[in-house]
Amino acid sequence: MAEKKYDVITIGSATRDIYIQSKAMQSVKDNVFHTGEGICVPSGSKVPVEDLQFTTGGSAVNAAVTFAYQGLKTAIVCKVGADNRGDSVKELLDELGVSTEHMVMDKDLLTAVSIIFHSPGGERSIFVYRGASSHLRPEEVDFDFLKQAKWIYMTHLGGESAALFEPILKTAKDKGVKVALNPGSTQFKMGEDLVPFLKYVDVLFVNQEEAALLTGMDFKKEEEIFKKLDEWIDGIIVMTKGPDGVSVSDGKNKWDAPSLKEPKFVDRTGAGDAFGAGFITAMIKTDSIEDAIQLGSANATAVLGEWGSNRGLLEGNDSPEKFGKLEIKRTKV
Repeated sequence: MAEKKYDVITIGSATRDIYIQSKAMQSVKDNVFHTGEGICVPSGSKVPVEDLQFTTGGSAVNAAVTFAYQGLKTAIVCKVGADNRGDSVKELLDELGVSTEHMVMDKDLLTAVSIIFHSPGGERSIFVYRGASSHLRPEEVDFDFLKQAKWIYMTHLGGESAALFEPILKTAKDKGVKVALNPGSTQFKMGEDLVPFLKYVDVLFVNQEEAALLTGMDFKKEEEIFKKLDEWIDGIIVMTKGPDGVSVSDGKNKWDAPSLKEPKFVDRTGAGDAFGAGFITAMIKTDSIEDAIQLGSANATAVLGEWGSNRGLLEGNDSPEKFGKLEIKRTKV
């Protein structure tokens, strides 16, 4: 068998992100908003903007940046438009040494855009234009890319791109490629139909709400949730719990860790991608769940201190204990 070319290949979205911060934005509580709260500005007026940032984002890009910073040989599978925004994404990846040989640049569709509005109180709303990112079709992907990877890190695949979900998982299994999956809304909308595909997964990332949705249980019933997920998955389940930290199970042992104290908070965008990619980096390097929790948590904490979903991330020479050492509790399942 030919030697693998990449340590990890990321699969998912690539976007151009625009961050807008304005003191004119006000948080308004009202049941007219499905979250019970909205970010509002005066109608018919010019709204002053104090800060404006242009960055790159998208789950596949964010994860690829972490892997590259950590010194792993990395490639990406995604779709952007053949436009200035797509060029910006490609330039970032090229600068970091991430291979774009499997990136599709569409001449007709535009690169995805996310516009993130931040209010003075820290609330945010994100306007999303999916663009080319959600139109990566199976016929545009050479599945031989899976021969090149030791790991794949697959994130949300929506729109036409959702058709890649099943063939990539099955082909990865056939090729002996390890699979890390951080599914998105399209996959969770599959409901029970998602469960059979979990047998192909080596590491599954979910948050508490997603775990509850997938299992049909109250998110507070953590023990029962893990018991059900352990029945479906032979590999590792990682459940993030926001400020309450993270819990991990391999079906035999369970690890629980609190969250790290945030030294500086600017923006929460990209924290999930930072944690997941940091976790897999440690699994690739040391195959230690304790190391994975520590690096993932530190990487997520690092991205919180910068504007942008892949800025401020830890680099290979940064200590995983930069923000403190976690007290990780391990128990038998």
